[in-house]
Amino acid sequence: MLLIDSSIDLAIGCELVSEKIVRPSPSSRIPRSRLLGILNEGLSACNSTIICGRAGSGKTSLAVDFSLCCRRPTAWYKVDAPDGDLRVFFQYLIASIQRQRATFGTRALSAIVAIAERDHVPLLAEAFAYELTEDAHNALLIVIEDLHHACDAEWLVPFFRRLLPLLPDHVHVLITSRTMPPAPLWRMRSKQTLLVIDESTLAFNRFEASELFESHGLSHEQATIALDHTHGRASALAAFAATLSQTDRQSVSLTSDTQKLPRRAS
Repeated sequence: MLLIDSSIDLAIGCELVSEKIVRPSPSSRIPRSRLLGILNEGLSACNSTIICGRAGSGKTSLAVDFSLCCRRPTAWYKVDAPDGDLRVFFQYLIASIQRQRATFGTRALSAIVAIAERDHVPLLAEAFAYELTEDAHNALLIVIEDLHHACDAEWLVPFFRRLLPLLPDHVHVLITSRTMPPAPLWRMRSKQTLLVIDESTLAFNRFEASELFESHGLSHEQATIALDHTHGRASALAAFAATLSQTDRQSVSLTSDTQKLPRRAS
């Protein structure tokens, strides 16, 4: 685990864990073309997206794949339980954006974060949005992974409810969460500013399951059985395919070794 010094003086005296603001490596074997299409449509029609589902539903893999194919620089921030503290959260969020925009947060925004209390949160959101508008020629994707760790924080709803409508056209915020954020946020989809991809949408369909299993050298029938057992959950389906594939390889190897054994004379 690497620690990096914060470039922002928020008077909290903590170091940043660098892995939390680095995009994970791609892990999905088969790109989710259907879901990537939905996300691409949302990128032009909305200014923010929420991907919501339980652990293993494929949220992070989808977000990583989308960040790689959308052709935008990506600021990535993985939220952990201690990050419900307002200053810690923004120290990480600003540092993640600074990896793409070196001067972001070095002016008025950092001073507001340093003194921010709940009454200052709308002002903080406005300052945050304003600094995002200053580099209008460079599009940006901001991914906030596992926001459910901070959903109980009192500042969260006031901040995002004010920020998301103010996001400039060239900036898109993508949030992943195991639970839906508080209602005032996800209800924004009625105003066509927010795209929501829930767990039922994340689930593999029969075509996607067959495509995944074919990549392992497995059959459509095996994919159908696995889909019925896993209900299309990404991690369970992938584990099912990997196990069957390994079993098939071991069976083929055993058969091959048996055929090589010398026959006993009669």
